[in-house]
Amino acid sequence: MKEHQVSKESQRWVFDFQDLDDAKHAVGGDWDAVRGLLGGKGANLADMAALGIPVPPGFTITTKACNEFASQSNQMPAGLWDQAGSALKNVMSQTGRTFGGADNPLLVAVRSGAKFSMPGMMDTVLNVGMNDVVAEAMVDKTGDARFVFDSYRRLLQMFGAIVLGVDAERFDHVLTSARRAHGVTSDSNLDGDVLREITDEFKKIIATNGSEPFPSDPMDQLQLSIEAVFKSWHSRRARDYRDASGIPHDLGTAVNVVAMVFGNTGPTSGTGVAMSRDGTTGEPHLEGDYLMNAQGEDVVAGNRPTKPISELADDAPECARDLLATAKQLEAHYGDMQDIEFTIENGRLWLLQTRDGKRTAQAAVRIAVDLANEGRISRQEAVRRITPEQIDFFLHPQFSGDEITRRPVLAYGLNVSPGAAVGVVAFDPDLAQRWAAEGRPVVLVRQETKPDDVHGMLAAVGILTSSGGRTSHAALVARQFGKPAVTGASDLDIDLANRCVTIRNITIAEGDWLSLDGTTGRIYAGQVPTVDPDLDNDSLATLLDWADDIRTLGVRANADDPIEAARARRHGAEGIGLCRTEHMFFGSERLPIVQQMITAPTLAEQREAIDLLLPMQREDFTGLFEAMDGLPVIIRLLDPPLHEFLPSWTDLHRTITDLQLRLVRAGDLQAVESLITELHETSAMLARVEALSESNPMLGLRGVRLGLQLPDLTRMQVRAVTEAAVGVIRAGGKPKPEIMVPLVSHHNELAKQRLIIEEVAAEVMAESHVDVPLQIGTMIEVPRAALTCEQIAEFADFVSFGTNDLTQTTFAISRDDAESAFLLDYLNDGLLDQNPFASIDDDGVGQLMRLALAGARRAKPGIESGVCGEHGGDPASISLCHEMGLDYVSCSAYRVPVARLAAAHAQIQTTQTTV
Repeated sequence: MKEHQVSKESQRWVFDFQDLDDAKHAVGGDWDAVRGLLGGKGANLADMAALGIPVPPGFTITTKACNEFASQSNQMPAGLWDQAGSALKNVMSQTGRTFGGADNPLLVAVRSGAKFSMPGMMDTVLNVGMNDVVAEAMVDKTGDARFVFDSYRRLLQMFGAIVLGVDAERFDHVLTSARRAHGVTSDSNLDGDVLREITDEFKKIIATNGSEPFPSDPMDQLQLSIEAVFKSWHSRRARDYRDASGIPHDLGTAVNVVAMVFGNTGPTSGTGVAMSRDGTTGEPHLEGDYLMNAQGEDVVAGNRPTKPISELADDAPECARDLLATAKQLEAHYGDMQDIEFTIENGRLWLLQTRDGKRTAQAAVRIAVDLANEGRISRQEAVRRITPEQIDFFLHPQFSGDEITRRPVLAYGLNVSPGAAVGVVAFDPDLAQRWAAEGRPVVLVRQETKPDDVHGMLAAVGILTSSGGRTSHAALVARQFGKPAVTGASDLDIDLANRCVTIRNITIAEGDWLSLDGTTGRIYAGQVPTVDPDLDNDSLATLLDWADDIRTLGVRANADDPIEAARARRHGAEGIGLCRTEHMFFGSERLPIVQQMITAPTLAEQREAIDLLLPMQREDFTGLFEAMDGLPVIIRLLDPPLHEFLPSWTDLHRTITDLQLRLVRAGDLQAVESLITELHETSAMLARVEALSESNPMLGLRGVRLGLQLPDLTRMQVRAVTEAAVGVIRAGGKPKPEIMVPLVSHHNELAKQRLIIEEVAAEVMAESHVDVPLQIGTMIEVPRAALTCEQIAEFADFVSFGTNDLTQTTFAISRDDAESAFLLDYLNDGLLDQNPFASIDDDGVGQLMRLALAGARRAKPGIESGVCGEHGGDPASISLCHEMGLDYVSCSAYRVPVARLAAAHAQIQTTQTTV
C-alpha cells in the first residue's frame, strides 16, 4: 500500500452498503443529500440492499473524499485508507473470501458514481485483486482456466488503459489477432490456453508502454484504481458532459468498491442492462440488451452483438422472471423508469446498479403521463418532470414522407433516438467538433462510441454506429442530449485508413452527405429534405393540457399571417401577442407600392399609394381574426424606418454605374431611351434614399414618430383593422383586435396617436353600424417609457414590453453588432453571466419592467400587460414574467408548447416556495 495521505481532521469517508441509516443521519435525513454524499449509484445500491434486493457486498467512498483528494493535489485524505481497509474486511466477512489471498480469493470492482448519472463518462476497473498467484489459485479452485484468464486479461486491459495510460488499441489489436488466428468471432470462444497467452502479452504491453509496471499487490491495485476514478471526474469527457447537462463541476464522484460477481463463468452466467420501460418510445415493457458468458463492459462497448432482453427468458427463464419483478419493484419504489445493470452468476441474479433511466423526449413525455395515469405520481409532478428542452425536441424537423418513399434505404440499424439528421460524415470526434464550429452539420460515424468521443457527439447533429445495442454508450448519450441516432447498423464497413464507409457496395467518403432517421433506424445517402414537425402526439397533448390547468400566465404567439396564426392556435396559443405589420409589406406585389408611397413627390401621390395598400391590409387582418376567432389579436402599427423598404445606397450606386456604362455602349436609339429612363428612375430612388438617410436609423424616424409624421399611413392601417373586424363580425365571428403603438417614449406621443386611431375606428363603426371591441395600447421598449409608464398608461388599455429593443436601449448596444463583435467575449470572460438577448437581464431590464408595471398599475390597476418578442419563449424569462405578475408572454408559434410548459413550471415553483 502506498502511504501518501494528507493530514486532516478525522471524518467519515466510507460507508458500507448496510450503513444507509448512518449516511442519512450524516446529512440530516434528506435523500437528495444522501445522493450527494454517496453518489446516485452508491445511494441506490445501499437502498436496494435495504429493500432485500440481491446486491453484491461492498462499500462507498464519498464524493467529499473525491473533492478533498483533488484539493490536496491528488493525495488521499487522511483516514480514508484505514476506513477502506475496515470496509474491505467486512466485504470479505460477508463473502467468505479473502482479498489478495490464494485461498478462496476475493476480487472487487471499483466503479464511479456521481450524484447525477453520467453514463460512461468516468472510469471503472473490474477484477481488482487478481495476480499470478491468485489466478493459479482460482484455476485450481474452479477448474476453469478460460474463465480465470478471461478475468485476468480484462483487469490488465482496463487497468493498463485507465490507470497506467496505455493506448487501449494496443490491447484490442492483440484480441483481434487472436480471434482471427483461431477462427472465432467472439472473445468468449477463446480457450484458456489462448487467454493465458493473451494475459502474458498484455503484461508485456504494460511493461513497455505503461507509466509504471502492473502492480501485483492487490492493495496497490485497489488504491491506484480508486485514485484513477477520482481523477476521471476531471477528465475532458466528463467536463464536456457536465457542461452540456448543466451539472456543477464541484460535486465530485463517489467510488463504489463491490465484490465481483461474474457473468463470464460459462453458459449459465451473463450480464446486461435493462430499462423498466422503453427508453425510446416510453412503452411500458422491459427493454435492454444482454450477453451470456460475458462481463458488463461487453454489453455497452459493442465488442459483441448483444441480444434483446426479450430473449433472456429462453436463456435463463428464472432470472428473467426475477428481473422483471425486480424492475417493477424498483420502478414503484422510485416512482420513475429505472435503468438496471445486472449480472447472472451461475444462474443467480445480482443487481449492480439502478438509476432513473435516460430517455428520449418522446419517451419522457409518455412515461410521465403514464405514471400519472397509473396513480404513481401526480399530474403536477408529471408536468414538473418534463423540461422545456424536451418539449423543444418535439419541434425538430422530420424527413418528408413523400421524399422518403422515393429514396432507396442505404442500410438499417436500431432506432435508438428519434429525429432526422442530415450532415457530412466525420469519422472522429475531434473533426466533428471542428467542422461543427465552422458551421457544418456533421453526422458522427463510428464503429461504436466511447466516453472520450462525447465532445464530438455533442457537436454532431446525428450519430451512427455499426455496432452496439439499445443500451450502448451511443444510445444513452444520444437520448440524453436529443441527438438523432442509429446504432448497430451492421452493414456499415468503416475503413478508417481510407476515411470512408462502404454500405452494400456504395462508398461514402468523409465529408460526403448522409441522412439518418433515428425514428425508424433507416439510413440514406445524400441530403434528404426535412419538413416541419408534427405535434400530433397524444401524450404531449395530455401533458400540455395539464400544464394549462396549472399555469396562471397566458401564452400568445407572434404571427404575421393566417397560416402562422392557425399553426400557433393548434399549438395552444391563446391569441396573438404581436403582429408585425411591416412583414406584410415585403411581398413582391406590395413592395413596389410601399416604395411608391415612400418616394411619391406629392402628398396626393403618396395617399394614392397608401389607398392601394388598404384592401391588402384589410385582407391580412381578416385572415388573422378568422384564425384567432374569439381570441385577442395585437396588431403593431408600422415600426421600422422607411429606408428598410428601399434598395441600399450601395446597390443603387452600383446600378447607376452599370447603367452609365451600358449607355455608352448602347447600339440603337431604343436601347438608349430605355437605359435613360431606367437611369432617371434609379437616380430618383437614390435621391430619396439619401433624403431618408439617418445617422442612427434605429433611433430615428420609426415607430410612433413615423405614424405621427405620416398620419395617413396610421389611418390606413387602423381602417384596415376596423373594417376587417366588421367583416368578421358580420360573418358571425368574434374578433378581438388590439392596436399597439410602437416605440413610444413620451405620453404625448401616445395621446396624439390614440386620437387618430379612435377617430378612424369611430368613422368605420359609424359607417358600418357595427361596434368593434377595440383596445389601444403601446410597447414599452425604451427606458424613458418604462420610467414614465404611469403617465403613458393614462392613454393605454394595455402595455406590452418589447424586450429586445428595451435590452438594446438599456445596454446601449446593437444586438446584431454586439453578437458579432464582443458579446461572446463578454460571456466567455465572465463579464456577463448570460446573453441578455436570450434571457431577460433581471438586474437591469427586469428592474425597468418592474418600475413600469408599478407605474402602470398605479394609473390603471387592472391594466393588461405582457411580453412580446424572443424572450417570450425563453423559460428563464417566462419565470421572471410570472414572478412579475404579467398577464401573458408572446413567442413564435413553434415555441408556444415550450412556453406553456415553462409557465406551468413557474407556477409550480411559486407554489413550492410558498408552502
